[in-house]
Parts: sequence; C-alpha cells; structure tokens
Amino acid sequence: MSFPLLTATAALPALGAIATAAVPAARRTAAKWLALLVSLATLVLAVVVLVRFEPGGDRYQLTESHAWIADFGVRYELGVDGIGVALIALTALLIPFVILAGWHDADPLETRSSRWRPTQGFFALILAVEAMVILSFEATDVFLFYIFFEAMLIPMYFLIGGFGDRAHAGTDENAAAQRSYAAVKFLLYNLVGGLIMLAAVIGLYVVAGNFSLQEIAEARANGTLDMATSTERWLFLGFFFAFAVKAPLWPLHTWLPNAMGEATAPVAVLITAVVDKVGTFAMLRFCLQLFPEASKWATPVILVLALISIVYGALLAVGQRDIKRLVAYASISHFGFIIMGIFAMTSQGQSGATLYMVNHGISTAALMLVAGFLISRRGSRLIADYGGVQKVAPVLAGTFLIGGLATLSLPGLAPFVSEFLVLVGTFTRYPVIGIIATFGIVLAALYTLVLYQRTMTGPVKPEVSTMPDLKVRELVVVTPLIALLIFLGVFPKPITDIINPAVEHTMSDVQKQDPEPEVEAAK
Repeated sequence: MSFPLLTATAALPALGAIATAAVPAARRTAAKWLALLVSLATLVLAVVVLVRFEPGGDRYQLTESHAWIADFGVRYELGVDGIGVALIALTALLIPFVILAGWHDADPLETRSSRWRPTQGFFALILAVEAMVILSFEATDVFLFYIFFEAMLIPMYFLIGGFGDRAHAGTDENAAAQRSYAAVKFLLYNLVGGLIMLAAVIGLYVVAGNFSLQEIAEARANGTLDMATSTERWLFLGFFFAFAVKAPLWPLHTWLPNAMGEATAPVAVLITAVVDKVGTFAMLRFCLQLFPEASKWATPVILVLALISIVYGALLAVGQRDIKRLVAYASISHFGFIIMGIFAMTSQGQSGATLYMVNHGISTAALMLVAGFLISRRGSRLIADYGGVQKVAPVLAGTFLIGGLATLSLPGLAPFVSEFLVLVGTFTRYPVIGIIATFGIVLAALYTLVLYQRTMTGPVKPEVSTMPDLKVRELVVVTPLIALLIFLGVFPKPITDIINPAVEHTMSDVQKQDPEPEVEAAK
C-alpha cells in the first residue's frame, strides 16, 4: 500500500491540535512553538503533494479509498485535482503566518485564572481548522465532505467568540457581547446553509445510491444515471445555498463583516483567506460537476448576484470607518469576482476565478495582518484615530500600501492577473455583466487609497507619534507575502499550469466551449 499522503497532510495538523491543547498551562511558549512547527511540517507535506501532482495526468490523483459506513454507501475517499492542490498549498502556506502574527493574541489577561489555558486553546483551534479545511479540499465522497464542511464551524465559533479583538477590550463594555453576537451570527448562518445542504446530500443519495463524487459524475456523463430536471435543480439549489453562505455571496454575506470585525486579525485572515475558499471551491467541484444542467439554468441569476456583491461590497467599503470592516466588505466584492468567473462558463473565467482564490488569500492576508499590527499599536480600529503613520513607521506604512495596492489589483501584483482573466472570461459571454463589473475596480481604488491617505499621510497625531515600526517577527510574517504578491504578479505560470487542466475538465462537465471571437481575422 502506498503512503497515504493526503491523509497525512490533514492528520498532522489534527494531531498537532490535540498535542498543543494538552501542553501544560505554564508552558505557553512551548505550545506556540509546537503549533508553529506542526504548521511548518504540514506545509512541507503540502509541497510534497504539489510536487507529486501531475497536471497532465488523471483528473483526481493521490487517491485513497476505504470502506467506512458500508450500509449507507459512505466511503473514506480522497483525491485532488489541480484546483484542490492549489488551495491546499495556499492553506498550508498561510497557517504559519497566521500563527506567527497571532503570537501574543491569546496571552492570558491578568484577570484570568492561571489554570485557564487560552494560548494552548487558541493555537490548537487554528490547527484544527487547518485540518478540516484541507480534508474538505481532498474529499471526493460527498458525505465525507459535508462532515468537515460543517465541523470546521465549531473551532471557528470559539476563535471568534472566545478570542476576539482586544483593540477595544479595555474601553468598550459591550466588547464581549459584540464578539458573542458575531460568533453566533457566523454559526447560525452557516448552520442553516449546512442543514439545507444536508437535505440535498440525502436527496442525492436517494437518486444516485451512493455518495462517490467520481461515480456519480461518471454515471451522469455516460447516461446510466438519469436525473429529472426538477430534481437536479432542487438538489443544486440545496448545495449552492450552503456554498453561497460560506463564500459569502450577497445577500447571504452579512455575517462576514461582524465576524472579521470582532475576530483578531489572524483569525480574520483564517476566515476570509482560508475557510471562505471552501465555498467557492465547492461550487466548482460539486455544483458544476454533479449538476451541470442546473448550473447552466441558474447562471443568469447567480451572475446578477455576483455583480451585486462586487458593486455593493465595494460601495460599503468606501463608507467604512472601521479598518477591519472595510477589508471585510472589500472581500465580499472580491468573492463576487470569483463567483462571476466560475459561472461565466469560460476557461478564462474559471482559470481566473481559481487563481483569484489563491491571490486573494495572499493579498488579504498581507493587508489584514499589517492592519492588525497597526491596530495593536494604537488600540483602535477606527480610521479617524490615525494619521501620519508613514512618518513614524515607514516600513509598516510601506507594507500596508503594497497590501492595499494588491487589493485594488494594481498591474504587477498577483490579483491583477486573476481579476483580468475573470473580466475577460465574463465579457466574452456576458459583455454587459463584464462592463458593469469593471466599476468594482474603480471603487477598489477609491476605498484603498482613501484608507491609506487617512491613516498613513497628513499630520502626525499625538497618539501615533511614538508608534514603533515593524519588529522582526512581524517582518518575517509580511515579507514573504509581499514577495509572493510580486512574483505571482509577473509570473503566474506555475499556478496556471496546475489549475488549467482541472478547469478543462470542469468545462467538459458542463459541456461548454469558449465563445468564438466576433471579429474576423484579417485577410
């Protein structure tokens, strides 16, 4: 039997979470280092998965399949395509930076009992989320995917509600209530979506007789599984609703600003750069592959919702006074681009959407983590409380600027390539949608540059006059992310070579081809 590489990649952070939680209360520093080492070891395994994956090979590789609940046709089935490999690598890459950035975020307050182990719990929960997200990207059994799709809500709930942002903890008496509200709202929204998906999963089993993604897709392709049109559409809606909540797509997005605003900056990165990617990934893997006709039927409505997300999220970001909520609304706009690219049903759109998932994860991590360093120094999330930071902390201001420029998709930085592909892929089939979506770029430039102007330029406010610049640990977090944004901005080929064959398979699932150019070739 070959080495179960995919299982090991997910099992390592899961075991690391248990070991970190078991570290004695007095050994907080040991718990941090253990969590960091486990995350780095997971990154090594993810790199091995990336190296062993052959882009031109079988659709699903490194597969594992074992009987689990035989009476109900549930199997422990894992496999990765190019899209899954890219997102596993993104997840494993970001977690060490999340841990380093949150190095002191869970240090116990003086009012807590010495028996309480917040540090161990904080880092154990991060590793638990990593394990469940990786398994979600690997699962090719629909029921197995559903289990981890829902299970990751539990550690995320405690990370938001139990380890919230301390920026206003000393001055705002309602801070704990706000964190609790954000955590409960996150949980309820995603639980409702998950319960609707569970009904669809059961319905799929009734129709297909098993939960195997590959077997069901093959049966659909060769005609041995004939699903009634109305049945396929209802099942599609059940799956898509859960994924749209997770993504998040307007109007199911309202939990995200609360969750990101009240969470610590590293946990906010975990939410939008890692966990939310499971929703858009699942649209590609499950919605389009299992329900191709229903996906095409729902495309016009989904494109309109994605377009609303793009413009609405950007408009609300422009008017925000809270730095973290501004980044949250910007992410809603970016997820609109991703979903628009997926359902444009073109190879450029879907390649751009997949690349956007990776690039958005890196750019949002860079911007949010630097914003977290800024907020921890001043103790406030309000934009109006800053001014002139670039004069006292130029390195912090410079990295904040690069993260912001990546967010607005400046040419030469990674998100530009993916956003350009999404817009081109959408315009070739839906020109009106593509044209309107470009206004999201204009608004992104507005909210990013206004944020930088109000926080970093102008007279130095007395409260920031003694603000220290980035420290060594913080530079270790930010520098690789900035380097990746620049590298992938000028040379995205390593990622596109991996994801393009998977996109071709998805286009084949929905039986779509790229539109022919309308301009005749010159004679």
